[in-house]
Amino acid sequence: MRYRNKTYFSGSSTMQISKKRSETTVVKAFVLDMISHEHVRRVQFETVAMRRLRMGLEELYMRHKHWRLLPLANLPKNLGVQKSFVRVKPMGKATIAYRIRPPLIHVSVNFSLSERGSVQKIFLLNEQSSKHFRKYSDSNGVVLVDKQIGAWEKVESQWACFSTQNGEVGFRLWNVKDAALTRGRESLKGTFDWAGLDYELSSDKTEFEYNIEITWSLRHK
Repeated sequence: MRYRNKTYFSGSSTMQISKKRSETTVVKAFVLDMISHEHVRRVQFETVAMRRLRMGLEELYMRHKHWRLLPLANLPKNLGVQKSFVRVKPMGKATIAYRIRPPLIHVSVNFSLSERGSVQKIFLLNEQSSKHFRKYSDSNGVVLVDKQIGAWEKVESQWACFSTQNGEVGFRLWNVKDAALTRGRESLKGTFDWAGLDYELSSDKTEFEYNIEITWSLRHK
């Protein structure tokens, strides 16, 4: 959750699992109780100026392709600034129900957030390791591999899919009304290792639903 002055992550959760015939339901409540802090060596600091700098770099990196050709994401690290995550007072939770009936997983999300007026954006990340998921394809016929995929690119097609390079296994998501779907893949030692499809939601969202389809190649079964 991106609030006005901080981005909150989940550092703890609870989970329940139930089964009924061919369907398994997993309900997981993600508590938003963790933020990142910058520190130089062992000296920790968190100032308004540092928050603005960090968020400004994130916006440049996400929205301008030419910046991604530079080691922008590693700039604070190269300056000796290290990042760590610390527990803080919870700002609410996101309760997610996964109804699993292969090959589909139906995802229902309920957001219960504090200080709603300070929420700027909500992100739902559907990501796996970039080491394994190296191929992107979509309903418009686009096929990209490795660095061709880019990072934080808007998906305009009806559906998009990430898979292993040989197509043995993958996962497909669809564009959903009132949400922006983006694709991305980044592999940067010590910083990034992800490939996936992420939804960006408006701050006033309290509920959201979507499907994930698990794909596989018959020749590898």
